[in-house]
Amino acid sequence: MKEELKFIGIDVSKDVLDICILSHQTESLVIKNQEKVIAKFFKSILKEAVIKHHICIENTGKYAWVLISVLAELDCYFYVVNPLHLKRSLGLTRGKNDKIDAIRIARFIKKNHDETDLFIPRRNIIEQLQILLSERKFRINHKKQLATKNKELKVLRDKKIAKQIKKENDKLIKEITLQVKRLEDQIKKLIKNDKTLKALQKQLKSVPGIGDILCWNLIVKTNEFKSIKDPRKLACYSGVAPFRNTSGTSVFGKNRVSNLADKSLKKLLHLGALSAIRLNNDLAVYYHRKVEEGKNKMSVLNAVRNKIIHIVFAIIKNQTLYQNRLVTS
Repeated sequence: MKEELKFIGIDVSKDVLDICILSHQTESLVIKNQEKVIAKFFKSILKEAVIKHHICIENTGKYAWVLISVLAELDCYFYVVNPLHLKRSLGLTRGKNDKIDAIRIARFIKKNHDETDLFIPRRNIIEQLQILLSERKFRINHKKQLATKNKELKVLRDKKIAKQIKKENDKLIKEITLQVKRLEDQIKKLIKNDKTLKALQKQLKSVPGIGDILCWNLIVKTNEFKSIKDPRKLACYSGVAPFRNTSGTSVFGKNRVSNLADKSLKKLLHLGALSAIRLNNDLAVYYHRKVEEGKNKMSVLNAVRNKIIHIVFAIIKNQTLYQNRLVTS
């Protein structure tokens, strides 16, 4: 008996899931975004052995975590798609609501399931690391905002009020600094108590320019290098891979990186590259040689970011540490 294909698109919100099922016809329904309800609904659907179910959702953050945890355990083809990828693939669209979004997600996976990577579940500890890193990032941004406010207070005519506000802001900055330290200590403790992550962190931090924050983000964003297994893909994801800019015989633009990227990871890689070129290692030698040859500094720095990514994948593949070929002084 020939297997039938069903394509299911799910639009996730805080309280409910809008579901579209595409087969011979289109069926739309709504269920509660609760673990027991989700499990009961999909177990009843997946009973049909002669049907292959391709289930797709957008990666919309914490509201999808319960759904992801349930579907990752079930026997189906499950995809978690970047919202921007989905939006760009739809072309010109008019109108928007949750039901329409579910239909569009279902149509997307029907068209692209052969080229879309299946979702790889994350260990619970990676989920914990993501939450802690997200909270750390939020506090760091808040701290920067307060520091900016303090600078703006200097232009106030009423120095007494300015001094009072600055004093309160400084208290908040001090408390946020302590909170960030506690979050980082929690992350370090989690990694220390996990044999796999401890070994992975040792490998990553052996690479010039990779410190704690970049190391932790690489682990989480690549799902311990299970979801992103190729250096070129990570370079694209983080916006450091250059792409050609040509058309026919008349347009010959410079190679450029894409603006569609994870900007926070790109920033961390940039800071890592800046750190690496100040040290005594192969990357610093490469950077200074290229600059002396007349290459654009930012282009060379981007090449260093790319090299860091490729070195990371090389040492993980070979299960070794980075070996600096230069003798340190």
